[in-house]
Amino acid sequence: MSEAENIAKVRAGMFWNDSVKTVLSVCCNSPELFPYLKVCNSRLDYINKWLNKYFGGYNNRASKRTSKKIGTVSDEIIDTILSDRLPTLSNDGINHIKYAHRLSMSAENILGLLLEEYLAEKLSSYGWHCAWGTTMNKIDFCTEKGDLLQVKNRSNSENSSSSSVRKGTTIWKWHRINAKNGKHYWKELNQLIRCSNLSEEDFATFVRQTIAENPAALYVEDSKYWQQVQS
Repeated sequence: MSEAENIAKVRAGMFWNDSVKTVLSVCCNSPELFPYLKVCNSRLDYINKWLNKYFGGYNNRASKRTSKKIGTVSDEIIDTILSDRLPTLSNDGINHIKYAHRLSMSAENILGLLLEEYLAEKLSSYGWHCAWGTTMNKIDFCTEKGDLLQVKNRSNSENSSSSSVRKGTTIWKWHRINAKNGKHYWKELNQLIRCSNLSEEDFATFVRQTIAENPAALYVEDSKYWQQVQS
């Protein structure tokens, strides 16, 4: 065990487990996988902040988090655009559209978290550990052997910076859905992990159960529009 791992084990105490150990060990073996953390004055300081990121991500997973209100306000010019293009829309109809859009944005904001937690639960029995809290540089899962997996929800969600980390590095990449045609890629992930129990239907079941047990995961604005829908 490296010095960094010994420090982390002491600092984590009762929360030290195989997943923390594996993610940290893989990073120690390939230091370029460590994420950049601002203003770290020492190795001890870095390890403390790294552990805070890991457990912060784990404790804020979809099944436990309380999502916050969207921190932006609607741009009033949107009303003008909609009413000019669709003049038969009433002000109430425009507000319905805007609030529905904000609710959809809230749902999209937690989709990645739901996918991450689903995979963390399903892949753990196959030796894959989640790098909670983005504690690996653009990597989401790893194994003790150092296998690396980058997960994206949609085929168009990878940017150039996340792509560049794979140059010269053996990293498996998987996305759940093709953004252009809606095709799902669970079969490919099953083949990669060598399992057979991952599917869109099973993921949907997980999502329904998670939201039912923790409705606070999805922030819903206090609006008369949702009261009307639910009444």
